[in-house]
Amino acid sequence: MVLRQINPVRDGEEKATHGGVVAAGGSSVLHRDLAHDFLPLKEGRGNHLVLDDGRKIFDASGGAAVGCLGWGNERVAQAVMKQMLAMPYCATIYYTTKVQEELCRFLVDSTNGKMSRAYIVNSGSEAMEAAVKLARQYFLELSPPQCQRTRFISRKQSYHGITLGALAVGGHQFRREKFKPLLMDNVTRISPCNRYRGKKPGETDEAYIVRLAEELDQAFQAVGPETVCAFVAEPIVGAALGCVPALPGYFKAMHAVCKKYGALLIFDEVMCGMGRSGTLHAWEQENVVPDIQTIGKCLGGGYQPVAGLLVNRRVVDVLMKGSSAFIHGHTYQGHPAGCAAALEVQRIIKEENLLRNVRAMGGLLSRRLKERLGQHPNVGDIRGRGLFWGIEFVADKATKEPFPVHEHVAMAIAERGLKPEYGIGVYPGGGSADDCIRGDHIIISPAFNVSADEIEWIVETVGRLIEDYFVDLLSR
Repeated sequence: MVLRQINPVRDGEEKATHGGVVAAGGSSVLHRDLAHDFLPLKEGRGNHLVLDDGRKIFDASGGAAVGCLGWGNERVAQAVMKQMLAMPYCATIYYTTKVQEELCRFLVDSTNGKMSRAYIVNSGSEAMEAAVKLARQYFLELSPPQCQRTRFISRKQSYHGITLGALAVGGHQFRREKFKPLLMDNVTRISPCNRYRGKKPGETDEAYIVRLAEELDQAFQAVGPETVCAFVAEPIVGAALGCVPALPGYFKAMHAVCKKYGALLIFDEVMCGMGRSGTLHAWEQENVVPDIQTIGKCLGGGYQPVAGLLVNRRVVDVLMKGSSAFIHGHTYQGHPAGCAAALEVQRIIKEENLLRNVRAMGGLLSRRLKERLGQHPNVGDIRGRGLFWGIEFVADKATKEPFPVHEHVAMAIAERGLKPEYGIGVYPGGGSADDCIRGDHIIISPAFNVSADEIEWIVETVGRLIEDYFVDLLSR
């Protein structure tokens, strides 16, 4: 993501505000963009964000698809506070906590016995680091050990986290570029399953899936099947592609290739999981159970930093019969406050049957977005699942040609949406058209308790925002 410069302030100038915006040069924060002015956020109320100047913004993306309950949920806040007063920290080398045990039991039970252990960390990147190391250790723990398995296969235009190990496994070229010399080079990348841009003219879905499975098979053959630990993929690609779901049958075909060569299957559900796609786990809709699954954003709904792993029984059993220890750890793993937030969020989702609302409102959002924007000349594709929808923009609808990178179309649309005449927050992204950064999209991913009236408002506001933006852009 590239932020455009707005109202830059020279270093050393006094802190100033412009219309409720803290000028970049007046901040002591190492922000994502040092030349960008960030809006000062005061509080969250339901689906609205409230700025210091009282202005309200409807959070139609939950940040980065994080806010699954909206903001200001007192029940979650009270659960976190209660845990913090009881015990705010746990040194997991010695101790466990009731709240961690309850959360992990809840998560394991939610898989109907498919997964047998959960591992709680603080971010999706940490979860992916753990997944990569666990996959490697699994093969070392086998009898006899398969020490030659050191490689991974992932997909182009994927994003699996920002830390070095996670970044190495991912395929987000813009985020990787400056750090390539630091990244491990034992990763092979194949094509994503992208119906809009990947299918050949006249190719059926079935033929496309066969072609992608053959590409995976060839990737195994190219590096030596006996050297591969795992194939890593997002069931619905989030930030890198803009909510692109796999075609039905794709993951069954890919799983078959993994089984053929004895490699593990790792699903990254940090963004698309924990209910966002309409089922608690996105793999439930694929009829494929991964060996390792990462979870994150909607696990705790933004009320605490929390993420984790779910681990298949066959992986755990190998460790139990071997060293019985995962050679990995964080000071703040299993953090009690994070576990308390996640457990309460998940209990609310279950008790209020919010997954049913995700499916119902997701269906409405899908239909209305396509009705409102499907014929717009600069909307190339509208795709997603549940309450996780992406809109990809193109300069030419017929050829699917993306806009020039320097236009920063997605970011410009997202920034425009924050203006008072729209008052809506959407999540911008780039790189959906090729293997670098060309191609713009926005993500719409509201809270699980969103209403039908709110969906209608989101669609109408986003429609007006997109229309106004392109009228201005194309008239320049």
